[in-house]
Amino acid sequence: MTDRVKVTCHCGAVELVVRLKHGVEAARRCDCSYCKRRGTPTASVARSDLQVLKGATKLTRYSFGTHTAQHFFCSICGIYTHHQRRSDPDEYGVNMGCIEGVNPRDYEPIGWHDGVNHPSDQ
Repeated sequence: MTDRVKVTCHCGAVELVVRLKHGVEAARRCDCSYCKRRGTPTASVARSDLQVLKGATKLTRYSFGTHTAQHFFCSICGIYTHHQRRSDPDEYGVNMGCIEGVNPRDYEPIGWHDGVNHPSDQ
């Protein structure tokens, strides 16, 4: 899956298009204090390969700790669509459950990234 794919929130107010250079096979979850509560597997996307097509004004952003990671949500339905990574700010993590035609269950087991012991926190 290296083509451009559609990413949407639940209500459809937010729509992105992303290019998954590495597909979703390398998806991962994070166990930092925030992500472990969300539990959502994410696929990696280069910053230049994510475009907001619709609903930019409907996106709400959440940040904490070092404020490097920026987590984006639809302000209407509350669905997390993507985040700018703390480990690499030139990369986004895209919610696999929001990618058109993808069911994260089909890719289990999905690995975990050690966000508890992140180098930025040392």
